[in-house]
Amino acid sequence: MPENNSILEKLDGLESRYEEVATLITDPNVIGDQERYVKLTREYKDLGDIMDARKRYIACLNSIREAKDILANETDPEMKEMAREELAENESLQPKLEEEIKIALVPKDPEDAKNVQMEIRAGTGGDEAALFAGDLFQMYKRFCDTKGWSLSITSVSEGAVGGFKEIDFAVSGDGVYGILKYESGVHRVQRVPVTESNGRMQTSAATVAVLPEADKFEVSINEGEIKWDTFRSSGAGGQNVNKVESGVRLRYMWKNPNTGETEEILIECTETRDQPKNKERALSRLRTFIYDKEHQKYVDDIANRRKTLVSSGDRSAKIRTYNFPQGRVTDHRIGYTTHDLQGFLGGNIQDMIDALTVAENAERMKESEL
Repeated sequence: MPENNSILEKLDGLESRYEEVATLITDPNVIGDQERYVKLTREYKDLGDIMDARKRYIACLNSIREAKDILANETDPEMKEMAREELAENESLQPKLEEEIKIALVPKDPEDAKNVQMEIRAGTGGDEAALFAGDLFQMYKRFCDTKGWSLSITSVSEGAVGGFKEIDFAVSGDGVYGILKYESGVHRVQRVPVTESNGRMQTSAATVAVLPEADKFEVSINEGEIKWDTFRSSGAGGQNVNKVESGVRLRYMWKNPNTGETEEILIECTETRDQPKNKERALSRLRTFIYDKEHQKYVDDIANRRKTLVSSGDRSAKIRTYNFPQGRVTDHRIGYTTHDLQGFLGGNIQDMIDALTVAENAERMKESEL
């Protein structure tokens, strides 16, 4: 193993922590403390991935050393040829493994593993903005389908000619927030609206917010102080909606610890015909709303400390333009453009997300001096 290998030094330092966490998650006292147990199991998984990369990296370095040894001391031409192939293969593998390890060593956002609550709101542009908000929702729905994630709508206000004035929905699956967090911000569309009789191009916008779903133990809510109302859901759903009061509305007076002000939070949920399920989902949205508000100061502090190119937490920033005449989508944060606009709106957004992830990892690696 080479001396002065800073990557290995960093990895060796993590090995004892990995063993410590492995012991802790079997401790009954830790298992009994749900919040600590969840954090430690996440850390164990992340460290396990790093330890696996460490094993492959050491094997690669050993293969390089052995191949060089054979080339220096062996006389058999066949053995030397095999050693040359082995050396070439592992020397090309080494930088890839080093890059993988550097990314793995960058401190992860603890929110990345969470499910999300998403909100899409029509912005400037009237009916056309509502239609665009509908296009964005369909794009995310198709993307979630390809990932095998579960998407459930929590509330909807439809546009006059289609689309949505606003739509709120929850997405659950594996590492959802870490992938969808880059979508927060203002999305702009340039096209001739179907509502435009003169054929003039118009620029409209919709805002997307992606909020990490709060775990029960992260937010303190006095459920006894929640005022609940029930009502009959309206809209599609047959005669059942007129007979059963399945819709729920909660009111909660909450004191903002950052400002000291008390505000009333009002949340409605008509998602299912099952009132207890609607109550559960309304509670989940309440927890997420409070978590988001309480953590805004934390998010602002992080954003001020490191002006990350792609996820500063600023929801008013214009992040992307969808230009129909030119058939392109451009992300302004990293200058990434794809000319497959229809495919993109069809849910093929993974390449864009990958490019954003690489850009953010590069910035965070600079900060970590890796």
